Amino acid sequence: MKKYRVNEHILFRFAEPEDVPLILEFVRSLAEYEKLPDSVEAAEANFRKYIFDEKMAEVIIAEYDGESAGFALFFRNFSTFVGKPGLYLEDLFVKPACRGRGLGKLFLAFLAKLAADRGYGRFEWACLDWNEPSIEFYKSRGARPMNDWTIYRVAGEALETLGKQFPEAVKINA
Repeated sequence: MKKYRVNEHILFRFAEPEDVPLILEFVRSLAEYEKLPDSVEAAEANFRKYIFDEKMAEVIIAEYDGESAGFALFFRNFSTFVGKPGLYLEDLFVKPACRGRGLGKLFLAFLAKLAADRGYGRFEWACLDWNEPSIEFYKSRGARPMNDWTIYRVAGEALETLGKQFPEAVKINA
């Protein structure tokens, strides 16, 4: 397990499969904070499969004095304009009792360093428009909003419907 001791209080580490219940707990806490408590559909099996078996995402866990304090879930994306992969931060959450200790700043710095060390061209994430404290925090770290871009999402029944619009095709082995 990769671990990074920041100081006598703070340890950052890559999550292991035994952390799956903790990851789901963090996701649920984040959903509560974002006023979306009924939006979490994920189960532990999803995280085991996609994070640890298929390695589609990575998770960093922060510990403060040996107790879990926060997490960041991220994955690689790709920029055709830059011609390089990028790091996309899906979720970042620090427990309320652990806020104000610099963990958010350390998470962003750690992920930026990770992206740079891996040769990635970008580090990106989304933030809810109403979340002014986070927006100001991100701006203070040098992040800039992409005001000309709007994220679009297709999910659930709309995803199924859109997928059915592709005609049945015959696979050609060439």
